[in-house]
Amino acid sequence: MHEIKRDAESSIRKLSDNFPVVAITGPRQSGKTTLARMCFPDKAYVSLEDPDIRQAALQDPRGFLGLYAAGAIFDEVQRVPDLFSYLQGVVDRDRENGRFVLTGSHQFLLNQHISQSLAGRVGYLTLLPTTRAESAPHSRANSFEEVIHQGLYPDPALHGRDPALWYGAYVQTYLEKDVRQLVQIQDLNHFQGFLRLCAARTGSLLDSTGLANEADINFRTMQKWLSVLEASHVIALVKPYHTNFNKRLIKTPKLYFLDPGLAAWLLGVRDPAHVVGHPLRGNLFETLVFSEILKHRCNRAETADIYFWRDSQRNEIDFVVDEGLTRIAIEVKSSQTIRPEQFKGLDLWSKLNADGSERTLLILGGHPPLTRRGNHDIASWETFTRHLKPKA
Repeated sequence: MHEIKRDAESSIRKLSDNFPVVAITGPRQSGKTTLARMCFPDKAYVSLEDPDIRQAALQDPRGFLGLYAAGAIFDEVQRVPDLFSYLQGVVDRDRENGRFVLTGSHQFLLNQHISQSLAGRVGYLTLLPTTRAESAPHSRANSFEEVIHQGLYPDPALHGRDPALWYGAYVQTYLEKDVRQLVQIQDLNHFQGFLRLCAARTGSLLDSTGLANEADINFRTMQKWLSVLEASHVIALVKPYHTNFNKRLIKTPKLYFLDPGLAAWLLGVRDPAHVVGHPLRGNLFETLVFSEILKHRCNRAETADIYFWRDSQRNEIDFVVDEGLTRIAIEVKSSQTIRPEQFKGLDLWSKLNADGSERTLLILGGHPPLTRRGNHDIASWETFTRHLKPKA
């Protein structure tokens, strides 16, 4: 079993120096518990997934917290909603920083309870599956096709679990635990079918009406189910970037899975060779790049601020990352060869933003021999995050 140093560790420690409570949210099996226990080895660890412990906390929250006056790690804390109000009183009596660490798989439920009872007392960090840089020294995957097949959750990426078996069990656990907690769905097979339809749309503009029709659900149910997938860190809806450009801009969001391995498994990928010839190979590669950008932001406890840009003439930039004082426009191509046409969108973006405050980056599926062409940076899918800057 590999235990690795996560990029988010320094952010967790910084948050604990500034807030009495640190909340680590993220999908199941992303390593939240391991990271919390690694950062705070002297704190008591309490899993509220354990039925006996959860029952004790539900019956007597004040007495339960009294057992951990010195602080603790409360895992899956959203399972005991009443605990948040009592935590508020404990924290307000003693504002010692870094006293409690909360983890949870449900972004919506955890944030809802914190905003009601612990607003202003909590430092947040979202922990997603491992980055490529974190997993690479421990992984046999080399090409991006192999990485997509394997995924970047710690178990398949670091510990050699068979991706086909692991993701199958993961989806079943997700459906049984997370989905049932968030929304009343009688037919989980129907929801799993919806999940597969979403995987077929990763990296694409979201046609909400088409998705609802194909899933055989009404529009309101479709919106609710998408919210479930967002709240449990399965997908993200990336909004278009709006500027004062004179061209008419697309307003539809794009859908991305947060882990390319999960999307690939749902699409029936069971071998890296399946990725090579898959009709959604480019979309899966773009999903991999998106997940790496998002992890780079989240590991630094920064807001996502990731967009795309597309006008009515189909001129497009895959990602626009707001870095505060500057923006970086990113074009993603799964090929290993640099071609002039790959810079078309970046050239237009540079022309429309002629004040010089913009940076541009082309990301390729191989290891390009050049690092720059004209005003554009060029990088491999494995190393491009070096070009991303912390938000000013």
